[in-house]
Amino acid sequence: MDIVLVPGLWLDASSWDLVVPHLTTAGHTPRPLTLPGLESAETDRSDVHVADQVAAVVGAIDESDGQVILVGHSMGCAVAGAALDARVDKVAAVVYVGGWPAEPGMIPAKNFPTDGADLPPVPWEEFDEADVRDLDRATFEALLRPSPATLTTEPFELGDERRYSVPAVFVCPEYRSADLKAWIAEGTESVAAIPKHKDVTYVDLPTGHWPQLSKPAELAAVIAETAVR
Repeated sequence: MDIVLVPGLWLDASSWDLVVPHLTTAGHTPRPLTLPGLESAETDRSDVHVADQVAAVVGAIDESDGQVILVGHSMGCAVAGAALDARVDKVAAVVYVGGWPAEPGMIPAKNFPTDGADLPPVPWEEFDEADVRDLDRATFEALLRPSPATLTTEPFELGDERRYSVPAVFVCPEYRSADLKAWIAEGTESVAAIPKHKDVTYVDLPTGHWPQLSKPAELAAVIAETAVR
């Protein structure tokens, strides 16, 4: 099965390089994406919009002959969720890693500081210790480049509530599934979409916020198991 891999902020397709071989060995066709605006550190991001990133994921889904497994990481979860909304019939299941889909009108990255057309990477020193657990700093920082600043101002537009019927797996890395369930019970706005899903699986994967770098084999196993189901 084709597995479309959507990176989060500041990362391109290469951020999935350690996961791809495991998925290939399991018999799947991984399709890691570089979203618009992430082509290089020097890319002009002044005219890159949320809709452009969503369209890139939709395009990858459309290129597959059959249904796909859709995987998003962090902010890429919101982008993947919007692509799911646009192509509900083409997605067999969606895996949200270290994040969750947005609800209509939400701006998940609204609190990040920007620099002109850029949303610069957060400095290593500003991450919580839990975020960077098991992560090699040099390897991580070598992958980073700015994301489009429009992600901090443009809301996600969604319209097909059938997306709530697609099986969803929530991988919890730097926090536990018990924490996520508590946030849901408290009515935390950012996770408001989760209780609307009809088929939800929670998976604890104890590591930092980037398990595709720190625990790639374990993350690939979760994705492959989702594909089998």
